[in-house]
Amino acid sequence: MYQIDLNCDLGESFGAYTLGNDAAILDYVTSANIACGFHAGDPTVMKKTVELALEKEVKIGAHPGLPDLVGFGRRNMAIAPEDAKNIVIYQLGALQAFTKALGGQVEHVKPHGALYNMAAKDARLAEAIAEAVYAVDPSLVLYGLAGSELITAGKRIGLQTANEVFADRTYQQDGSLTPRTQPHAMIETDEEAVRQVMIMVKEGHVQTQQQTNFALDAHTVCIHGDGAHALTFAKYIHETLTNNQIDVTAYR
Repeated sequence: MYQIDLNCDLGESFGAYTLGNDAAILDYVTSANIACGFHAGDPTVMKKTVELALEKEVKIGAHPGLPDLVGFGRRNMAIAPEDAKNIVIYQLGALQAFTKALGGQVEHVKPHGALYNMAAKDARLAEAIAEAVYAVDPSLVLYGLAGSELITAGKRIGLQTANEVFADRTYQQDGSLTPRTQPHAMIETDEEAVRQVMIMVKEGHVQTQQQTNFALDAHTVCIHGDGAHALTFAKYIHETLTNNQIDVTAYR
């Protein structure tokens, strides 16, 4: 039996703006990456999302991003490693406080958006993020793109790491995700997205846009909670993986 964690970025509403269907999606995922207020989310949304995750027994993770509400944390910033370390500590601390107050525990950290993609390639930035997580709680799991600098940095400092793969994104031959600004960055059909995941989990590789195979070891699959058909896809991927002898369960 193969095994995979399904994680989803949640808690991305803000003030009067509601994004996604968090309560329903939590029925189909095993880990929740909760926005911590910098790229999305606010204190009330964080509290509510933690409550929902605890109610549905879904593992809670911090999803720290760049301080860019307007750009949803998806725009690169020239951030110094020390500043990156501090904003991760700040955001992780905020989510830990809510989770502890509600009787739960933060299990993992997954950087968001541009911070995640920058750290996948920038060794110094990756090291700063890993140091931040380790300084707050060395028992936390660091989620990062499979084969990335972030995974390397996490292992080097002594963190448990989880290799993340993506259902709805295409890959480049170096194992990086195709930037959203480029054509064909997203996989458009549910069937193709799930087929890609099954190959990554069972065969240990992904086909890149350059028609090469990039080897990887998949521990957790990211699905996005803000798409028009996010709930339908969450249900579909959970059911299809289970029906194909893949056990959908939390990473630890």
